[in-house]
Amino acid sequence: MNNRQLFLQHVAQTSPAPIGIEIVSASGNYLYDVAGNKYLDLIGGISVCNIGHKHPAVVAAIKKQADDYLHVMVYGELVQSPQVQYATLLTTYLPESLNCVYFTNSGAEATEGALKLARRVTGRTDVIACNNSYHGHTLGALSIMGDEYWRNAFRPLLPGVWHYDYNSEALIDAVNTHTSCVIIETIQGEAGVVTPDSNWIKKLRKKCTDTGTLLIFDEIQCGFGRTGRLWGFEHYGVIPDIMLIGKAAGGGMPLGAFIASHSLMQALTNNPVLGHITTFGGHPVCCAAGMAGMKALLDEGLTDDVAQKEHLFLSLLKHPAIKSVQGKGLLIAVALSSQEMVLKTLQACLKKGLFSDWFLFAPECIRIAPPLTITHDEIHFACKVFIESLQSAIDS
Repeated sequence: MNNRQLFLQHVAQTSPAPIGIEIVSASGNYLYDVAGNKYLDLIGGISVCNIGHKHPAVVAAIKKQADDYLHVMVYGELVQSPQVQYATLLTTYLPESLNCVYFTNSGAEATEGALKLARRVTGRTDVIACNNSYHGHTLGALSIMGDEYWRNAFRPLLPGVWHYDYNSEALIDAVNTHTSCVIIETIQGEAGVVTPDSNWIKKLRKKCTDTGTLLIFDEIQCGFGRTGRLWGFEHYGVIPDIMLIGKAAGGGMPLGAFIASHSLMQALTNNPVLGHITTFGGHPVCCAAGMAGMKALLDEGLTDDVAQKEHLFLSLLKHPAIKSVQGKGLLIAVALSSQEMVLKTLQACLKKGLFSDWFLFAPECIRIAPPLTITHDEIHFACKVFIESLQSAIDS
């Protein structure tokens, strides 16, 4: 059997019809398949590859750390310089109250750790989350996911979770002294790139402070320069008690983290000891790769022209069949008439060398989240192909 047949038989599938392109290499902003086709990558591994694929600095860091040591011991007992150095770098670019990093293997695991920390610190169990929110697919993260279609098949889930609309006064009114935490995406990604009202998010911060509720910002998709600022919350002048990172955090390697103050994080060290633990979280190779990736992002000034690139996309994505285009930086949703039209357009794009995707809670929208290294010429190419593909889908 060939690789595609083996893939379908032996690799667990998550959809009935996977795209199934056999990738043999990826570099910069492009993917290459076994047939020699080249694709401009408009989704960057779902916001993972913010600095492009196979960045030389990341590859060099991986090779160096692999020469030094790989896994040595379960989390938290040995001083491992990649963890220490990366945590220090991260907190250097965060507010003073976010000065302690717990590394995980993924964003979903960061969500789980943050929920545990909020319960442990507050002694409360209730959680407030948003409709159309996405924080991962593990059982706790699924419990706070804001869409019943994805939750229902796996019930019973975590009790005491209450869902409200993003940007709603009802959410703020629901926060009380029984609430352990409010967890929101700083910018809702899978909902089709929904941004918070500035006054709303400030009121939410105040209500959480007044009730002793911890405010958790999920920056897993919108962090690391995706919106034109290093962190999404920097647009709104509000600081969370706990922040979640993932996706781009590892420079292309699997890595996530929840970040809080040192005093809050100490709650996981006693009663019980080992209040949260992971065998591979903060793996030295992943931390070395992530640190190299973040340094490249900073040193190369990759956030500097994100807003300009966003405006270029918005100016070129013009067609009568496009219902709306909304976004923040290089996280953009292009709304069409239906999911069927989205899928037809995406298939046509693939044939023309453009790779993109849709959103979980907005299947009528096409996702644009390329590496931040995408050039102006590549944006022109992408939009030209997109418009041609959309017209082809309409005509078919």
